[in-house]
Amino acid sequence: MAAVNLSNSPITQVSQTPVQTNLQPQLLTRLLLDLRGRRFSVDRENILSLPESVLLCLFPNGLVLSRQSAALSDGGDNDDYEELYGVDFDPDCFEFVLTFFQHAREEFYGTGNSPGLLAAQQQLLEGGSPTSDFGPSPSQNPLLTKQAIIVLREELEYFSIPPKNGKEATDARGIANDALLDLKRKCGDYLLHKRNIFTALQRNVNKENNLAEQHLIDMLCMSGFDRDDEWGYRAMEPSRCCISSIALVLLKTGIVHTTSPSGERQVSVDYNQMATAQKLLLFWRKPARKCWWDGIEVDLAEPGEPERIIKLWARRVWTLELSLV
Repeated sequence: MAAVNLSNSPITQVSQTPVQTNLQPQLLTRLLLDLRGRRFSVDRENILSLPESVLLCLFPNGLVLSRQSAALSDGGDNDDYEELYGVDFDPDCFEFVLTFFQHAREEFYGTGNSPGLLAAQQQLLEGGSPTSDFGPSPSQNPLLTKQAIIVLREELEYFSIPPKNGKEATDARGIANDALLDLKRKCGDYLLHKRNIFTALQRNVNKENNLAEQHLIDMLCMSGFDRDDEWGYRAMEPSRCCISSIALVLLKTGIVHTTSPSGERQVSVDYNQMATAQKLLLFWRKPARKCWWDGIEVDLAEPGEPERIIKLWARRVWTLELSLV
């Protein structure tokens, strides 16, 4: 039998093409978002710093921060070109959140012209304060090195119960007539102007004697909110009987900045307040939700008209979260 010449084997003659390892999609540096017809160009870092609950609303199917295909990247100067993402989210609410976070970031980290709060807190990181209340080491306490923001959101879905002898009705297909649509709009307008954050929850506490809900109110008011605070942004959702609200406040960490008569910036720490603030770290990247039903009667009569009492039910969903920027 003739010996096989391996050099003539078709297997050994196949040229091995080196695998290209540079086809991994590149991360986008900026994102171009289309929020209901209004466009925003936002840095990737600013997007990632947003609250988890807001990101879930912006990108319910997840956010891809790389290009969909390596073929889109030609290695030229246009690699950072923004890709357009269509997002079903209130653009004014989005702008409110971006502006608040940007101001909080500048106040804490400073700008090119003025140092921020972090520069004055370096003595705390360098061991210039007791560590027993912070844990093993001040450097392990993120409240010393990050700006903490409490994020409270409310999704309110309301249901109007018209009077039995009224003109409000639906047809055989369940479509509301003009009178019922007008009633829903008026109910929505009534709720929209009830901007106090804690009124509805306090009403539920008084009715149910719910100590856990009262503790939630007390904790939030100790951490940055006031009992008479109003929602920072509140608006009706288009074509829905739904109102979305959000409130943002800086967490009271117990770190107090003062200025001496000589103009020197000084820092002191209220350790009891710091201990309270650290409890809010449980909500960092772990939004907590609470849902309850709220029933009230409202008078929707116009001036000069007889009393018109409407039963109004609202399903309120609160989302509480802590963000560190």
